Amino acid sequence: MAGGKETPRQKMIGMMYLVLTALLALQVTSAILEKFVLLNNSLEQATGSANRVNQETLEKIKAAVSKTGNRPADVAVLQQADLVRKKAADMIGQIDGLKSQLVEAGGGTDEEGNIKNLSEEEKVAQLLVGNNRNGEAYKLQGTLNQYADELSKLGNAKFAPLALDGKDDPIANRSKEQRTKDFPTLNFAQTPVPAALAVLSQKQADVRRIEGETLNYLATKVGAQDVKFDKIMGMLSMQSNVVVAGTKFRGEMFLAASSSGIQPRMSLSGGPVRMDNGRGIIEFTAQGGSYDSQGLSKRVLSGTISYNAPDGTVKTVPVKAEYAVAKPTYQVETGTMPPLYLGCENKLSIQSPQLGALWNPVFSANGAAVLPSGGKGKITVVPNAAAVSLNISNAGNLLGTENFKVNRVPRPTIEYLVGGRPATDPRGVPVGSARSISVRAVADPSFAAYAPNDANFRVTGITVNLARGTRRVAGPITLPAGGGSLGAMASEMEPGDRLTITLEGVQRRNFRGDISDVPMGSMLQVISLY
Repeated sequence: MAGGKETPRQKMIGMMYLVLTALLALQVTSAILEKFVLLNNSLEQATGSANRVNQETLEKIKAAVSKTGNRPADVAVLQQADLVRKKAADMIGQIDGLKSQLVEAGGGTDEEGNIKNLSEEEKVAQLLVGNNRNGEAYKLQGTLNQYADELSKLGNAKFAPLALDGKDDPIANRSKEQRTKDFPTLNFAQTPVPAALAVLSQKQADVRRIEGETLNYLATKVGAQDVKFDKIMGMLSMQSNVVVAGTKFRGEMFLAASSSGIQPRMSLSGGPVRMDNGRGIIEFTAQGGSYDSQGLSKRVLSGTISYNAPDGTVKTVPVKAEYAVAKPTYQVETGTMPPLYLGCENKLSIQSPQLGALWNPVFSANGAAVLPSGGKGKITVVPNAAAVSLNISNAGNLLGTENFKVNRVPRPTIEYLVGGRPATDPRGVPVGSARSISVRAVADPSFAAYAPNDANFRVTGITVNLARGTRRVAGPITLPAGGGSLGAMASEMEPGDRLTITLEGVQRRNFRGDISDVPMGSMLQVISLY
């Protein structure tokens, strides 16, 4: 591009090449940032798994202390274990707070939960490094290293500091440039958001690691890792001995006392049972039928548990348990129960407290359209016949059919205002007030309360005549929807005259916005003048 002999076309091609090279560089940078996102997600998952394992260790310690009669020495170990869990939880919480601030520094997240600006570096440095060694990472370094020191005192190992400066870091101290940096600058200066998140997630993983090592040591002090027993009982545990038809039956088969040296084999109804950490996991769809007067169908589970005894023989323990399958029920909730209104928005809420979170109903109807209306079990029924049968199913099972009567929409009441005054006086209205007429169609109050989106009526137009005795004096005058001024007709009015008003029609707009004519019968109104 620097050659003065290049043609304009050659220069343009050269410029395009540079632009393309820059775009490729950006793509590589974007790909690396995405890899940091994946790395951070993996670290968070590993930390979550470690947390669950550590909690299980604590539960083992509690069980061992209880089994030995809560001896003071064992209770003291349990208190230390609780303290270890609390210190780890506080440390994890502090880091989670910094991670939340990092996400905000990256512009927050979009609708799919992705960070908007992965490449943000300046705000990361401002938050964690600061302008004068006052960033949050300096506080974090102190608390991380204090945490490692405190757990060293509770366990049997000396834990190294978790937040090292460059000169102490085994990798960073190999570089002349990096070994002079402190912990915040080394890890968070010129660092994009996902990379900073990954560093913090790694520290959380370290926190859980030394927590787990400390808990394992404490567990050995109360014998939680070496459970001994001389009696074995086969047990079958169920989440509930009553299960609704069409839902999952869940339970566990296990030995009443277990050991890491025993690997039991279990079967139920002649088939193998899936094993998980020495426990049999039972799950199947409960089948109903033959319900008794209480809506229950009795069932029996039979199985076996086999294990290798210390003498080398295989022993089998039978297990048996009874349970009941309950007939599922549901409740129809609505502001006003049947009848429904023809062609209108009838909102229903049908719920099943028995099924709870498993309630995911499907509806169909004869004589109506069924529309979803929000959450589970909430629907809008739009009848198109004189009767509606609503079918209610869940998980492929038909639970029942509800029958509804259907009423036609009640006709509205027509209200006349002459000169702004209601024309309800039996004598009529004064001549001096009869300068304009307005007419409106008012929905039935109960219908308007039940279906406000369907109770929208209007008068399409009116025709007005002025009559005296047996003859017409003036008119006809045609006024638009809602009425209007009587104009010159008002100057010809005398006491004893009468106004005859004919409605052109009445219409209703439903919840969909569709317009339909309303049959009103006679649409003639006579108003006397005095």
